[in-house]
Amino acid sequence: MISKAQRFDVAIIGAGMGGSMLGAALARNGVKVLLIDGGVHPRFAVGEATIPYTNVSQRIIAARYNLPELTTLCTLEDCAKTIGPTFGTKTHFGFLRHEQGKPQNPRETNEFHTPGLLHEAHHLYRQDVDAFVFHLAVQCGCTPLQNWRVADVDFDGSGASLHGEDGSEYRARYVVDASGFRSPLAQKFNLRDEIPVYKHQSRSMFTHVYGITHTDDLWPDRKPEYVPPVPWYEGTVHHTFNRGWAWVIGFDNTPLSRNPLCSIGLTVDPRVWPKDPNLSVQEDFDRITGLYPDIRRQYEGVTPVREWVSTDRLQYSSKQTVGDRWCLLSHAAAFIDPLFSYGLANTGDAVNKLAWRLIRACKDDDFSAERFDHIEQWQQARFHYNDEIVNAGFTAFDHFEFWKAVFRVWVWGNNYGTFRARAGLTKFEKDGNDHHFRDLEKGQYLGYDWPDHEGFKHLFDTMVANVDSFQAGKITADEASEALWDEIEAANFFPKPFGFQNRSVHFMSPKPPVIAKTAVWLMRHGDPDVRKMLLRSGRQAVKLRLTGRKIF
Repeated sequence: MISKAQRFDVAIIGAGMGGSMLGAALARNGVKVLLIDGGVHPRFAVGEATIPYTNVSQRIIAARYNLPELTTLCTLEDCAKTIGPTFGTKTHFGFLRHEQGKPQNPRETNEFHTPGLLHEAHHLYRQDVDAFVFHLAVQCGCTPLQNWRVADVDFDGSGASLHGEDGSEYRARYVVDASGFRSPLAQKFNLRDEIPVYKHQSRSMFTHVYGITHTDDLWPDRKPEYVPPVPWYEGTVHHTFNRGWAWVIGFDNTPLSRNPLCSIGLTVDPRVWPKDPNLSVQEDFDRITGLYPDIRRQYEGVTPVREWVSTDRLQYSSKQTVGDRWCLLSHAAAFIDPLFSYGLANTGDAVNKLAWRLIRACKDDDFSAERFDHIEQWQQARFHYNDEIVNAGFTAFDHFEFWKAVFRVWVWGNNYGTFRARAGLTKFEKDGNDHHFRDLEKGQYLGYDWPDHEGFKHLFDTMVANVDSFQAGKITADEASEALWDEIEAANFFPKPFGFQNRSVHFMSPKPPVIAKTAVWLMRHGDPDVRKMLLRSGRQAVKLRLTGRKIF
């Protein structure tokens, strides 16, 4: 007989960032939540680099579900003060292209500097962040159940029974699986596609190290025109090469941190870089990075402080992510690649979309799959969008002009999507009406970064078509690049002063003078919807800045 104390409205399997954020949102709004995890906090987790959308999604969850504590995660200063001095700063997304046996060409670099007026990004030390959000969920009323492994989940007409390997049993009206790749529900219902439906293929290896050489110290004598507006090591560094990339995510790159560590890793296409079973992970990493002199120099002499992790193919997909009384959340459903740092942003969106539906379902006692169909459709579409942009990135890595164009499609699509989401939050902050958030779900191009703009959809689809044609051998990389650049240069929705449509611009740094020029340009040129959005966002950014806050 299951006691009342063992009965819950919602059971969440997986107490990482996604599961704990969802649990906190539900519990704060009167839902009885069981928060389950097979491990215990604190612990290592991947997903350390944020994008502006990550912060906005967390601000939306905080406002919508009365979780002001969650905004701690949105600034480096608040993280350092409230959680601990273990976080790095992230002032940019930086990319440096490499060729085997050659020094890095200073002409083949990109950097997008996230403006301080709008955003304060950071590198997340995940063991501390995840523990903070987990403890917040418990403070909000979730019942924690750590070191508890799910043996089986049985569903019936009134709910689900969760059976533990220890023989204990719990009951819930709905089950959210936020566990990740080894999803108990995906296994139970045989949801994984035998062959992932995605184009992209990659494997990865990673660890934390001490003693990294700072990226800028690799080239102390570069000409001024090749030195970025902010140091490489103050952001997320991507070393790109043919069908692969290596990362450098510093936790020691700000005076606010006392963490001496750096996250390093490598993600490569196994069709080009197959795993050698005779090599250790360290040897595999050294074998590949050693082919590129300046990548090798950055990693020389580091000391790993934890075990290396090595994966087989990262990508997995699911035939279905929602059913009667259950949902696979985010990485329990699928995964693409850490390139472009979509993971936590997508998780935040998924939590936001699922939480209000679950709160209503608990009140109505109706947990049918139909009520959650938007989650199903959006998650599948979102993973496919991520697959297309990452596949484009890997394809273009070895062709710099092509890469510059793909880079611009990603940066501006994701940035405008962030402005769009922030506009919904601004409206909610004025009148508290939840329909502003529901309106954000209505974009006709489901899964796109910018889901309600026909021009951007056309640009993105043009990029995908040219990538596919190049991979099929129908056109050359130069032809694919030129076709995409033609679309970029003809588009009226890029803010011209930023430099998106100027091929010679490698470092985009929208500091206050550039933002001022953009405001003047918008008054006379460009897409009317973009003009309206950016001018409103600019005014909101200035208003918040006067109170010491950031729009993102």
